[in-house]
Amino acid sequence: MERIGVGFSGGMSPQDIVECVRLAEELGYESAWVAEGHGGDQFSILTACAVATERIKLGTSITSVYVRTSPTIAMAAASVDYFSNGRFTLGLGTSHKVQVEPEHGLEFTRPVQRLRECVDIVRAILKDSDVNYHGEIYDIDRFDLWFEPLRSEIPIYVAAVFPKMLEVCGEISQGAILTWCTLDHAESAARHVAIGARNAGRDPSDVEVASLLPCAVSDNRDAARDLMRQPIASYAGRFPRYRKLMVEAGFPEEIEDVRVAWQEGRTQEALNLVPPGLIDKIGLVGTADECRRKLADYRKAGITLPIVPPRFMGEGAKEQALQIIRACAPA
Repeated sequence: MERIGVGFSGGMSPQDIVECVRLAEELGYESAWVAEGHGGDQFSILTACAVATERIKLGTSITSVYVRTSPTIAMAAASVDYFSNGRFTLGLGTSHKVQVEPEHGLEFTRPVQRLRECVDIVRAILKDSDVNYHGEIYDIDRFDLWFEPLRSEIPIYVAAVFPKMLEVCGEISQGAILTWCTLDHAESAARHVAIGARNAGRDPSDVEVASLLPCAVSDNRDAARDLMRQPIASYAGRFPRYRKLMVEAGFPEEIEDVRVAWQEGRTQEALNLVPPGLIDKIGLVGTADECRRKLADYRKAGITLPIVPPRFMGEGAKEQALQIIRACAPA
């Protein structure tokens, strides 16, 4: 059976996400992933998923190393791992300056070093329980974990977009998590993950290359494209690193027009300006068969674990998510 995951980033109630994960397990999905942003507490939702399922793996995609301390991340990971009986994967990332500073009131500095140290601390807490750590970012005097984790080592995946962080993934993690990924970017990212692994004396095949692949399913291709306009315009308007990815996909002028319209509050105009060619390149769009064929293309490009995240909000979001989960179910 082909490996595939499903991801959630809000837009539905926690109970709706649990129901979607139950269906994904029934249909043979390997894993389910929950993001952290505005969609609810990811560890709470994943705990609910854990007690409602038996086999499907569960992960964060991603947990920000800024908005939680390393010990709280370690405790949350160990707790979900306990309730899922060892099915949990911790996905970590730096999030974005445009979220960390205005939304959380924190300073976004030295993201790569913070991520490295957070990974070290989480692993040490899970392994040894009693940890002292004195790094360039963190200075921890004896954090003592007052319960025994189910596993002393939990897989850690790291979110990355550009070469430097992709190589860090290959160096320190069990997997890389990509998003808004074209086929060309998938090939390039897999190469950089492999470079990082080799530089650290690791076998690149030991490092998963996962990617969130936004999806919209419809027998009418234009209708499927329209479903993707809002998430693409939102990311192009708000997040510089993903905007750069979209520019590199071959749409510099179009994406600049989307950015300006979005940031000036002309939301509908921003949606209309999203180029159909970008929509087709940066996700899974069209009929169920077309989406499955594109999934195969991503696997050939180096994505070892494709993750399909329905990115819908409001009325009908759950129904659209269920449709996608059924359409992309493993053969």
